[in-house]
Amino acid sequence: MTDISMIKPLDPSPETRVPPIDGLIASLPLRPLGRGFDLLDGVRVIDLTTSVAGPSATMLLADMGAEVLKIERPDGGDDARAWGPPFLDGESLWFMSVNRNKKSIALDYSRPEGLDVLHRLVRLADVVVMNLPPRSARKLGVDAQTLCALKPDLIYVSITGFGMTGERADWACYDLIAEGYSGIMDITGEADGAPQKIGAPAADMLAGHDAAFATVSALLSKQRTGRGHVLDIALIDSMTRFLGCRIMPYLASGDVPTRSGGKDSVIAIYQSFDTADAPITLALGNDNIWQRFWDVVGQPAIASDPNLQTNANRRERRQQIVETIQELLHTKPRDHWLALFRASRIPSGPINRIDQVVDDAVLRERGMFYRVHVNGCSVPQIGTGIQVDGMANAPRGIPPRLGEHTDMVLHTLLGMSETDRKPFMDNNTTARNGS
Repeated sequence: MTDISMIKPLDPSPETRVPPIDGLIASLPLRPLGRGFDLLDGVRVIDLTTSVAGPSATMLLADMGAEVLKIERPDGGDDARAWGPPFLDGESLWFMSVNRNKKSIALDYSRPEGLDVLHRLVRLADVVVMNLPPRSARKLGVDAQTLCALKPDLIYVSITGFGMTGERADWACYDLIAEGYSGIMDITGEADGAPQKIGAPAADMLAGHDAAFATVSALLSKQRTGRGHVLDIALIDSMTRFLGCRIMPYLASGDVPTRSGGKDSVIAIYQSFDTADAPITLALGNDNIWQRFWDVVGQPAIASDPNLQTNANRRERRQQIVETIQELLHTKPRDHWLALFRASRIPSGPINRIDQVVDDAVLRERGMFYRVHVNGCSVPQIGTGIQVDGMANAPRGIPPRLGEHTDMVLHTLLGMSETDRKPFMDNNTTARNGS
């Protein structure tokens, strides 16, 4: 058996080395901290979540103006704080990607005095977001029944792998597990290869978006009725809904989708192709685009072929069409084809690496990549991805240090005196101010 302690890291070749991280961050547009979007101004959220799904949901709420109090255990905080390398100034980049605009309160609510503080905060909140399985939530006194009894109009949001009910409710789950259950991995990858995970935490991010959307919907309902709601979000549900366009055809036909390397879309020509120098994506999504494509590449006879007039006809002859297109696109470089197709409104594009995405001038103009400079450190951020009244969001705060706002929140929100706060700090029920 190999002794892993003896394995030395590979020295990357010049082609695979990347610039120092400081240089990459410094290349991003500098944006000052500002007020940001205020659509949820006045809404207070207690965030009891860790990892990705829950934090991504609460960051969306924070980005839209909600005050988010992130409750973390004092001995390490959110699990994602340890996810690395790489780290930036001691902080995990994974953690930083889903936790801006929040206040961190380090609080051990497994202890009676910590739970009492949490319950006091809940009484002042509009929303609580949780990602503990139901049994664990009940054990810790943070289940829906307990917290809604403290504040009857509370919106309680549970984000778990399998939901709050059913035989799987207390099963452990991560994004990977949800992807496996949902069927997405079974249809991702090459036909003769193994199932593949999506290259990003899709189940986590989808569930996070579902939770944020449901929360805002519940807030609107509360305005009308005055009643709170219990929202149950399951990663497996979100991921299964994501596959609706693949599941529905199966229900009608009985044909189980299989892996195909992304070449089995219901649209006959909807895949990647190689060119003379780099691959492109090409989507001939309707009859008009089909016609324009063959006109612009100088083969109008194919477009007028009576055997290729409908998408169903083209699907029957897909392999032959793909081979013809591939032979054609091999003759010239990527940029030639993309310019030609763009001029004729034929949907196509490059297949970018992450570094190319970050360098995309249009994405930068839309506020998708930027940095903020705070206390001598430049912190990179990814934009909200939503424009409001023609404007991208402005960051109100960088991802917090563990316990950075503990003392301030206990003092300003709960009115606790220095004497009252001291036992919490001394007993490590809360972490000391991280600023």
